[in-house]
Amino acid sequence: MILAALGGWLTNLAFPDRNWWPLAFAGVALLLTALRKTSPGRAAGTGLAWGLCFFLPHVEWAVDATGSALPWIALSMFQASYIAGFAVLWAYAQRAAWICDQALVRAATAAVLWVAVEQLRGSWPFGGFPWGYLAFSQTDAPGLRLAPYGGEILVSAVVVLVAAALAASWQLALTRSTGPGALAAAGALALTIGPGLLPVQAEQETGRLRIGAVQGDVPTVGAPWVKQARQVTANHARGTERVLASAGAEKLDVILWPESAADIDPRIDAAQASLVDAAAAAAGAPVLLGTQRFPDGEDVRFNEMIVWQAGEGAGPAYAKQHPVPFGEFVPYRNFFRQLTPLVDRIATDMVAGAAPAVATIPIERLARSVPVVTGICFEVAYADIIREGVREGGELIVIPTNNASFGRSQESTQQLAMSRFRAAEHARATIQISTVGVSAVITPDGEVVERTELFTADELVATLPLRTTLTPATRLGAIPELGVYVLAAAAVVAGVLRGARHPDV
Repeated sequence: MILAALGGWLTNLAFPDRNWWPLAFAGVALLLTALRKTSPGRAAGTGLAWGLCFFLPHVEWAVDATGSALPWIALSMFQASYIAGFAVLWAYAQRAAWICDQALVRAATAAVLWVAVEQLRGSWPFGGFPWGYLAFSQTDAPGLRLAPYGGEILVSAVVVLVAAALAASWQLALTRSTGPGALAAAGALALTIGPGLLPVQAEQETGRLRIGAVQGDVPTVGAPWVKQARQVTANHARGTERVLASAGAEKLDVILWPESAADIDPRIDAAQASLVDAAAAAAGAPVLLGTQRFPDGEDVRFNEMIVWQAGEGAGPAYAKQHPVPFGEFVPYRNFFRQLTPLVDRIATDMVAGAAPAVATIPIERLARSVPVVTGICFEVAYADIIREGVREGGELIVIPTNNASFGRSQESTQQLAMSRFRAAEHARATIQISTVGVSAVITPDGEVVERTELFTADELVATLPLRTTLTPATRLGAIPELGVYVLAAAAVVAGVLRGARHPDV
C-alpha cells in the first residue's frame, strides 16, 4: 500500500505544473512492484491506493470549478476505481504460464492492460474522462516523438514498458542477478531516449496562416457568466485592437477569440453583433469566436464556434460534440439531485452537436477557404474528436477554451499538455486560446513557442504552417484501441483459466 501510494503521488508530479516526466516511469514501476505475486483482492486495494494518491492532487481543480470538495472526492474515487480494476486484471493475467514465465511478455501484457483500462476510462460512462492519461505526462520527453505513429495508446504503453523494465531491474538487483538486471535497465533507457531520434514533420505544405489570437480576460473571477458576458466580449474587442497594433503592417489572415468570448449570441443581439463586426472590419479578416445558442422553445443550449465576417455576419457553426457531464450538463438530474443540490448550479443543460470539429475559414490572401480543427475546451482530451477533424481536412488545430472557472489551478496547463500532444500526434500547428489563459502557440512537433499567463489580458501573433499529410496515428484511427481490448481480454482469460485449473497458482 505504501509503495502504491508513493507511486501515485510521484506519477502526478510528472504532469503539469511540475512536468517531471521521468517520475511517470518511477510511479508506475512502484505500482507494478507492489502488485507482484498478489491476490486479486489485495490488488484491488493496492490499485485504489495508487489511484487516489494520483487523482486527488491531479484533479484538485474540481474544487475551484464547483466550490465544493464533494465533486472532487467523488471524481477522484471513481477514476481511482479504474486503477483498482487494472490491478485486479493484472493479478489474474499474471497467472497465465505464457505471461508469468517470460519477462518481456509480462511487461508487454502490463502495458496492454494499462492502456485498455485507460481507453475504457476515457470513454465510459457518459463519454468518459481521459484526464491523467500517461501519454499526456510525456510532452517534454523524447517519447512525444512516438505520438505521430500510435497516438496516446503507443506513448502510454511505452511508459508502462519502461516502468516494467525498471521494476524488473530492481527485482533482479535484489536477487543479485546483475547481468539480467543491467539488461533490463538498459532496455528502459533505450525506450526512454530512443524515440527522440525519430524524425518530425513540421514544414508547411499548403501555405501559411498569419493569426492573431486574443486572450481578453474576465472582469471578475468566479462571477456568473451572464453578469459579465458583455464586458468579456468588449475585452476581446479591445484585445483585437492591440493584436492588430502588434501585427504591424503585415495583415492578419484570421482573428481567434476563445470559447465564451461572446456568450451572449451576436447572431441575435445587436449590441454584441456591433462589437464583433467592428473587430472583423478593423482586422479586415474573419473572426473565429465562441458563443452559446439557446434554441427557441427548448430548455437546452449549444456551445458553438462561429466564423464572423464584417458586413456578412456569422457563417456555419460548429457545436461542441462532447459536453462535460456534471460540468455542462447533468445526466439523470433527478437522481443526482437527491445526493447533492450542486447539480442545479447548471441551470440549462448543454446538448451535443453532431458535425465534425471543423470550421472553414475564408482566407483572402490564399484565395481559398482553410478548414481548421476546432475542438472546444475539454474536447482536446478526446482523440477521436480531434482525429475526425484532421481527417475531414483540418490543416491547423485551434483549441478555444474558457478556463475562468478553474482559478489558478493546474487545469489550464494540463490542457495545454494535451494540445501539445494533439499537435505532435497529427503533425499540425496548434493554437490554444483561452479567455483567461493559458494560451499558447504550438508547432507541429508539439513545441510551445509562445504562451501567456493566467488571468491577464494578452495577445499572440504567429505565422503557422498549414499541413494536409496524415500521420500513421491519424490514419490508424480506432484500430489500436480495438487491438488492445482484444489482447487484454485474451491475457485475462488465459490467467483466469489457468487459475481455475491450478488453484494454487
